[in-house]
Parts: sequence; C-alpha cells; structure tokens
Amino acid sequence: MPTKLAKSFGVALKETRKRRGLSLLALSVASGVDKSYIWRLEKGEKNVSLQTVFLLAEALGLQPAELVKLTAKYLD
Repeated sequence: MPTKLAKSFGVALKETRKRRGLSLLALSVASGVDKSYIWRLEKGEKNVSLQTVFLLAEALGLQPAELVKLTAKYLD
C-alpha cells in the first residue's frame, strides 16, 4: 500500500517532469532510471531511494533538496 510520502513524491515528480516538458521516456533516458520505475514512482506505488532522488533531480535540472522540498509541499 502506497504511503502518503510516496504519493507526495510521485505528485512532485510528475508535476515537475510535465512543467519541464519531458515525457517519461525522456526523463528515463536523461536520468538512467527505468521508465516503468519512474511511472510507478509517479503513481506513488514505490518508495524512492536517495540515489534515485539525486539521479532524477539532476535530470530535471534541480538540486535534490528542491525535489524533496516539493515533496514536502504535497504532504500538507
């Protein structure tokens, strides 16, 4: 069962990806993270590792702390 934190990270990730105009495939290629795994993260079905946060943030042009801060915004 997805946790509130996993769901919040998923929303932050998906909204950031869309704002950047990236498809799942483009984010996957840029980050080196499997497309189906990113999809599951965006759905809140998986918990993200710290390493993956760094990979995704870099591919999105963010500092990892910014992605975490966006996640916290959706926890409220």
